[in-house]
Formats: sequence, C-alpha cells, structure tokens
Amino acid sequence: MISPPKRQEEYQDRDIDCQEAMEPGFQAIVDCMLEVGWTRGEILRSLKRLIAADNMTLKENARTEAQLAIAIAIIRAGKPL
Repeated sequence: MISPPKRQEEYQDRDIDCQEAMEPGFQAIVDCMLEVGWTRGEILRSLKRLIAADNMTLKENARTEAQLAIAIAIIRAGKPL
C-alpha cells in the first residue's frame, strides 16, 4: 500500500515523504525489469524518457487549456475567431 501525505497542505518534507512512499514500488519495478534481462542503465534511461514524455503531455495540455480559455473569452466578447 502506498502511504498518503501526512497532511494535504504543503509542508517542508512533503517531497521526501512522497519519495519514501514511492520507493518500494519503484524498487519493485526495477527488480522485475532486471529479472527479465534489462540492464540498470536501460531501465534508468527509459524512466527518464517516460518522465520527459509525461512533462511534455502536461505542457501540451496546459497550452490547449489556455487556447480554449482564450477562444471562450473571445466568443463571450462577441468577436469572431
């Protein structure tokens, strides 16, 4: 089971608590990958790529939401797109 944050609001060691909560699952993934033949370097490079892809998705979603908000504001102002 994954441990939740100690408090819902921000607190000094929240990132550390998140890391500690994630560590067992992360280690389990790494161990499984190693068992089937992937190298530690391949696993870590792949994790970095997955993180980068997730960041790009977040940026694209934010850009789309911003464009939608602008379009809605323009329409509400009665101006053509």
